[in-house]
Amino acid sequence: MKKLLILLFLTTATFAKAQDLYSVETKVPYQSVFLEVGGAGLPYSFNYDFRFDRSRMDSWGMRLGFGGYTTDGDSFFSLPIMVNKLYGKGPHYFELGFGATLFAFDEYSYSYCANGFFDSNGQYICTSTVQETSSYNYILDVDGSPSVMGTMNFGYRRVPVDGGFTWRVALTPIFNNNGFWPLYAGFGFGYAF
Repeated sequence: MKKLLILLFLTTATFAKAQDLYSVETKVPYQSVFLEVGGAGLPYSFNYDFRFDRSRMDSWGMRLGFGGYTTDGDSFFSLPIMVNKLYGKGPHYFELGFGATLFAFDEYSYSYCANGFFDSNGQYICTSTVQETSSYNYILDVDGSPSVMGTMNFGYRRVPVDGGFTWRVALTPIFNNNGFWPLYAGFGFGYAF
């Protein structure tokens, strides 16, 4: 009876161990955070990218980001949102994506003297002033703030099979109601997990 119980225990333990080995899946680094210069965030952006299918890298995913800057008298904020698909096998992937970048910037008005003359005391007298509003153009003309820029993405993404340092380079055509610019590009690097 003891031999039968020991044999039954060993068989069960071996079967359970085999099941554990069979059910162990390799962890796919389906998420990443990265900084991108150029690209969909326009000047630059911090981004979070994830795959909808957590078990496959070569699947559809989404990226959300934000970027911007403030300088003396000037500020800009961008919010890139893209859906993308990866093609290939780790660590090399072709990325195809499309989306939109919402952005806002400071618009300010200023005036200057268009015509004038110096009086007999040497003081300048302005006879007509011109009032203008600043406009922001990022490669393409922009109608005002806030605004939207359409984006596409055709690029290479390197994602290590076990996660870690990742980088990307892409051609990112941009467009809006004022035109289309096909030769815009971006470079990004970050961490996949």
